[in-house]
Amino acid sequence: MSKVIAIFGAGPGLGASVARRFAREDFRVALVARRRDRLDALVEQLTGDGIEAAGFTADLSRPAEVPALIAAIRGRFGRIDVIEYGPISGDQGFSPATRLDAATLQKDSPLLLLTPVEVVRAVLPEWTERGDGAFLMTTGHTAVVPRPYLSGVGPLMSAARNWLYSLNGELAEVGAYAGTLSIAAFIAGSEVGELAATAMPDGFGPLVDPDDLAAHYWEMYTKRDRVEQVHPEPSAD
Repeated sequence: MSKVIAIFGAGPGLGASVARRFAREDFRVALVARRRDRLDALVEQLTGDGIEAAGFTADLSRPAEVPALIAAIRGRFGRIDVIEYGPISGDQGFSPATRLDAATLQKDSPLLLLTPVEVVRAVLPEWTERGDGAFLMTTGHTAVVPRPYLSGVGPLMSAARNWLYSLNGELAEVGAYAGTLSIAAFIAGSEVGELAATAMPDGFGPLVDPDDLAAHYWEMYTKRDRVEQVHPEPSAD
């Protein structure tokens, strides 16, 4: 039985590229997103390319619904080998630290921190029994290097990154892996990324090719030689 990657927050940018990259290695693809119309369109594109894919609608800001979602994916595919977790929407964004309030953090913490924790809890028994598995988490570079006026999602992604570093060491004991891709740019092909890129000052950050990001994820998954990859890599200056 071929392996399965579940892409949480699947969209036409990074999600589609990750799906295609792993499908080239004979992975079947489960796509998770909130909007059924966009999910159906992505499934249609992938199946048209000969990729076995299925869509699952879910609101990832509701961590209590994760066990049922994981069960539905297993019911369709029989297993889950890799998870890529990278949902983001126009509902999340940067804000100055001086304007950040508890209500904003409380609103965004389920999607960016609580749900990924529940996802790993739901798949861990399967990965422990099999002695393999991988959790790949997408974060922004402000989780690594905080910057003035770019708070908001950063503190929550930073907390998730802290958890993932601990998770990496513990999963290694059962033969599984956790890694994070920190993106210091906007993602081409992503509606949110391209809108943000046009709204930010010139020189703030480039648009990156999601295929390059997907290639990083495949290398991280296969080599398992690092916890984190930053892209684009910082200059030596």
